[in-house]
Amino acid sequence: MQITSPRFKSNAREALDDPALQRALGNVRSGFIGKRAKAAAALPEFDALRDNARDIKNHVLAHLDLYLEAYSEKVEAAGGHVHFARDAEEARNIILGICRDTNARTVTKGKSMITEEIGLNAFLEEHSVAPVETDLGEYIIQLRGEHPSHIIAPAVHVNKDQVEADFRRAHTHLDPQRNLEEPTTLLAEARGVLREKYFQADLGITGANFLVAETGSSVIVTNEGNGDLTQILPKTHVVVASIEKIVPTLEDLSQILRVLARSATGQDMSVYTTVSTGPRREEDPDGPENYHVVLLDNGRSSMLGTEFEEMLRCIRCGACMNHCPVYHAVGGHAYGWVYPGPMGAVLTPSLVGVDQSGHLPNASTFCGRCESVCPMHIPLPKMMRHWREREFSRNLNPATARYGLALWAWFARRPALYRRAAGLAAGVLGWLGRGRGRFASLPLAGGWTKHRDLPAPEGGTFQAQWARRQAQAAAGRG
Repeated sequence: MQITSPRFKSNAREALDDPALQRALGNVRSGFIGKRAKAAAALPEFDALRDNARDIKNHVLAHLDLYLEAYSEKVEAAGGHVHFARDAEEARNIILGICRDTNARTVTKGKSMITEEIGLNAFLEEHSVAPVETDLGEYIIQLRGEHPSHIIAPAVHVNKDQVEADFRRAHTHLDPQRNLEEPTTLLAEARGVLREKYFQADLGITGANFLVAETGSSVIVTNEGNGDLTQILPKTHVVVASIEKIVPTLEDLSQILRVLARSATGQDMSVYTTVSTGPRREEDPDGPENYHVVLLDNGRSSMLGTEFEEMLRCIRCGACMNHCPVYHAVGGHAYGWVYPGPMGAVLTPSLVGVDQSGHLPNASTFCGRCESVCPMHIPLPKMMRHWREREFSRNLNPATARYGLALWAWFARRPALYRRAAGLAAGVLGWLGRGRGRFASLPLAGGWTKHRDLPAPEGGTFQAQWARRQAQAAAGRG
């Protein structure tokens, strides 16, 4: 996947000017926030579960090497195979090697952000292996030649009329007069097309929401059941996951599952929670003959022990972007890589470098909603500030921003001068804005006034008003 994060500003402008996208983004605001709040409020111990989930992941990250070793041993004992990949290229080649060893030409896939991260679909197609996305949202965007715009609702940027047009364009073997006006008819058509693909597939690939060290199991959480068909019907099942997905025990898994769906979709639990342990055994009624797990690092181990380690607690619920006003305005594609929203603003610089994605930590109002709803208590605003500091120290941000901050710092180190300058500026702006109360345009503030008016100051600076109130309060006590 091509990284367009350096073009975030132009991407955002295009998104703001896209009426279809703006109409679709209304579904994020209306479809997630209220449901999450209702589900959390209905569970008195929700915050205690969040604390427990955070502690479980912190423990794992402190002993990640030991848990990876234990997990690998359990997978091998169950008849599976574990492959460690240092980067995306190594992971792609491992998966291609499995396809060649099993003569796989058609691959069905469950929803997986990791396979998006390593650019697996395009790579397989280049080597004559046909990947078919089976999650409905992923299938839609595969037909459109796009990438996910959300980590749990990959096609949230697409409207129903667009899906209808895509299905008519792609499904030319079906009756052109068929009714596709209702969501149920679109769903039925996708189900019929994909059902054939499940039985044709030589190999199935899924991601993993969690990997259980105690049992060597991979766990997927879905609402469609496509993941089950993807991993049960083909002869070979390949799990692709990043190294931080480990949890110690099934009991720990159950604790985190109680906050995952509530944070993501407002459900008590997702419709399907599927635990897979190795290949099919003699007594099993179904399942794959071969079971492989590809564990990807791709820069995550370098995050351990740094100020960004807490990002590795993320369980990909999407709550941060569901509540982010910036995401609501521009959608996921504007972020220019796999991971959008606040979590992407922290994770993307960690994986591809701040030089490639320095705009993302600046795409935040710092309202704190992302941290307040995160089920793992990840301090996203704090880590975005750390990335801003690194961007500034490496002179990656615009010269105007650096000089502006330098000028502010010069005044901030001289409090008396700062108060006088701020008071003078407030007075002048208040005088210029009298009668109107706001500015439609203002020199050196074009980035603000291009999209909104700038309110004129009223009543002097905050410091002056605070000092006046304190003096009045002291006089009243006297």
